[in-house]
Amino acid sequence: MGLMMEWHTMQKCQTKGNKHILIIGRPHRRIGKGSVIGSSRSVSVPFFSSFRLKFFHLSNSLTILFPLIRRGWVELRTQKMGMKQVIKNLDAFPRAEDHLLQKTQSGALVSVIGLIIMATLFVHELRYYLTTYTVHQMSVDLKRGETLPIHINMTFPSLPCDVLSVDAIDMSGKHEVDLDTNIWKLRLNSDGHIIGTEYISDLVEKGHTHHKHDDHKDHDEHSEQKIHLQNLDESTENIIKKVKEAIKNKEGCRVYGVLDVQRVAGNFHISVHGLNIYVAQMIFDGAKNVNVSHVIHDLSFGPKYPGIHNPLDDTNRILHDTSGTFKYYIKVVPTEYRYISKEVLPTNQFSVSEYYSPINQFDRTWPAVYFLYDLSPITVTIKEERRSFLHFITRLCAVLGGTFAVTGMLDRWMYRLIEALTKSKSKR
Repeated sequence: MGLMMEWHTMQKCQTKGNKHILIIGRPHRRIGKGSVIGSSRSVSVPFFSSFRLKFFHLSNSLTILFPLIRRGWVELRTQKMGMKQVIKNLDAFPRAEDHLLQKTQSGALVSVIGLIIMATLFVHELRYYLTTYTVHQMSVDLKRGETLPIHINMTFPSLPCDVLSVDAIDMSGKHEVDLDTNIWKLRLNSDGHIIGTEYISDLVEKGHTHHKHDDHKDHDEHSEQKIHLQNLDESTENIIKKVKEAIKNKEGCRVYGVLDVQRVAGNFHISVHGLNIYVAQMIFDGAKNVNVSHVIHDLSFGPKYPGIHNPLDDTNRILHDTSGTFKYYIKVVPTEYRYISKEVLPTNQFSVSEYYSPINQFDRTWPAVYFLYDLSPITVTIKEERRSFLHFITRLCAVLGGTFAVTGMLDRWMYRLIEALTKSKSKR
């Protein structure tokens, strides 16, 4: 099979005293298959010679290892450069050399316009992000034992304050007298300017303990019971003269304040029911002359929250040469408004329907303005919330990116148009 030479440089090294015994092999000669001819001998070498021999073999090993390391490093650098090239190929915004760029006046104009538009849209999106929006939720009303505040602010331009009275009753027919209730009446002249004030501490008309206002005949029946109790004395005659003079001067009255009633269905009304029927007859000469024209400046069932709309605010109902009874049927909806600061504002909304009944000569009732309210079993919760920052970034990128793309297209079109016009002029 041939002759194969193998050199065994160092097979064994032993230490004896200050010398090292090195066994050096002779060249083996392989003859045929599996036959080896050779021998080995032990040589005693000094310690320094042994160190040189180790250094020699270490240098030979490094000589073989360095090329391998260098080759691996070159291959690694090649791979890194290839990876960088792959990454560069993914660049969607290649850069051109400065000398290849051309700046034009049309491009500058389009750029300025685009910057103005983007700045405007950015401010708009920022304001949209900073503003809050509301979320409505509904649930069953579980409130008990609380009062219902009713804020009133009305003007009666054709009735003096001396004849107006305010009454409030609930579903059981009992009058609600609340010492904390404050109602004021302001005397108005024909121009609507204030000329005097009057404070009503008791809402219930005097002597109306068993009065039932849901029956329109109650006033006459009750008045007939009071005939023997009240006679036309001097003070009554003075009141009649005073009221007639006020009507002649076209005095009006403004009624405002707060009623605190129980959270049950009921009504309150403003009318001339506080007068004795005969006194009222002497003053107005019949119910058809009682003009209950009114202006509702404000009517609410609790404090106001942002965005609330009370349907009866700024309502004008003016009658000319006629009279009648106004009825407002109100459905009160309990409401909670939760601010973004976690503050909770309990209040109420309401819806309303209106009915007007004119007075004829055979009616035994007197004109009035009724507000009949009922409470809904459902409460509405309104929460303020803010839009997420991610939503703001998404909208901002869409708006600014779209503006940038459109201005780029406009710039290219203008450049081509100007270039085409320039070439056509040069040919001429």
